[in-house]
Amino acid sequence: MSGHVALVTGGGGGIGAAVCARLAADGYRVAVVDRDAEAAARVAGECAGLAIACDVTSDVAVKAAVDEATTWGGRLDLVVLNAGSTGGQSGVDDLDVPAYRRVMGVNVDHVVFGTTAALPALRRDGGGTVIATSSLAGLTGMPGDAIYTLSKHAVVGYVRSVAASLADEPVRVMAVCPGFTDTALIAGFRDRFGDFPLLVAADVADAVTAMLARGASGECWFVQPGREPGPFRFRGVPGPAEAGAPPRLHGED
Repeated sequence: MSGHVALVTGGGGGIGAAVCARLAADGYRVAVVDRDAEAAARVAGECAGLAIACDVTSDVAVKAAVDEATTWGGRLDLVVLNAGSTGGQSGVDDLDVPAYRRVMGVNVDHVVFGTTAALPALRRDGGGTVIATSSLAGLTGMPGDAIYTLSKHAVVGYVRSVAASLADEPVRVMAVCPGFTDTALIAGFRDRFGDFPLLVAADVADAVTAMLARGASGECWFVQPGREPGPFRFRGVPGPAEAGAPPRLHGED
């Protein structure tokens, strides 16, 4: 992919840093976006990329980051919207509103801001790909952390809907949905997992590479230890059964 340009949010560590390294090895020029300027600079230095400090909860800051990356690279081919935040609250009795706003800002708003900001460049340069990091919690409920689960379900719904809206354009929009991954996001409760198998950041980078090679727009790929990553097969929504009902919608049983 020599000459192609990628932007990765949350690129200063964990999954984001692993994705940056993999993309650079595959020939991409990588813009590393992170709220931690020093972390972004470190990873950018390792992959000969561009470091951009950015608060991804700001639509203005995200657009500026996309514009800076596009100007630097001369084009934009791939956007990996990976920045994320854990919830850490049930969302019922212990609702911390500022924390709730922060999680939704990072996990949901930034995916919307990043996609809308990147589309003009992706369209102009002949098409490209957006991959948002969701989670296995975006495919199933995760008791005890309803706010995080809410945010990751939102990413899955957004990706599937946007992909349908862009079906006639050369832009793919997908989500990667890893299970528990041994990164700084779980550092505070890592000991709770015991011998439970965890992914490492490189596993998710492998999945992103596979998605770029053979993923279809609208797909949400699961990533679990010991399993080959692949698109999650959503069950179709039941359609009406009444006589004279209108034709079934796409995705309905």
